[in-house]
Amino acid sequence: MTSIERRIDTPHGEARLVVDQARRPVATVLLSHGAGNGVDTADLEALAHHLPRNGVTVVRLEQPWKVAGRRVATAPPTLDDALVAAANKLRTRTPLVVGGRSAGARSAARCARRLGASGCLALSFPLHPPGRPEKSRLEELERAGVPTLVIQGERDTMGRPEEFPDGLDLCVVPGADHGLKVPARGAVSQADALEIVVEGALEWIVREITGGGRGNDRGNGGRA
Repeated sequence: MTSIERRIDTPHGEARLVVDQARRPVATVLLSHGAGNGVDTADLEALAHHLPRNGVTVVRLEQPWKVAGRRVATAPPTLDDALVAAANKLRTRTPLVVGGRSAGARSAARCARRLGASGCLALSFPLHPPGRPEKSRLEELERAGVPTLVIQGERDTMGRPEEFPDGLDLCVVPGADHGLKVPARGAVSQADALEIVVEGALEWIVREITGGGRGNDRGNGGRA
């Protein structure tokens, strides 16, 4: 499967979309990256590789600051503006899930309701700065206003799984840190950790977003 790339205009410069299209999509996931990396992190690439085979189109948004070659992310409102611009360009005919990792997860939670999204997929949600649990960002997550799945590393210094409230959909990656990386001799391998990410996201999408339906990639299908 070949990714399709295109550039879009946003209020803060040009952004890049990397689209991995399902043949018969039943949902579309729009993912933004974190504040210190791009759309090529292992978790985002794993989702982009595997979800389309199960009927879920994945669109990765590279923020304008990254496209412009900057090393530091711009302010949160600019991330939100780019996410909204990307969602408006998609014009999906399938349920839309907005999400991302770290700063991208925060942006998705802030924008989900105004975008009319069907769900929010938050990878490595930065619940608080490292070592500063009193600086909680839980309100952002709770105000998403749509079904939300958090995929969190067991050793994430920006929010361990036990710090999240009961009742939240939470997929825990054993031994993983904020980057969802696991120790070489940990409870699971890195490949297993990424499989947990993909399977956790897919199970939640089928359960909460598509109502149990899953696309079939055999034959011809329309775009999302």
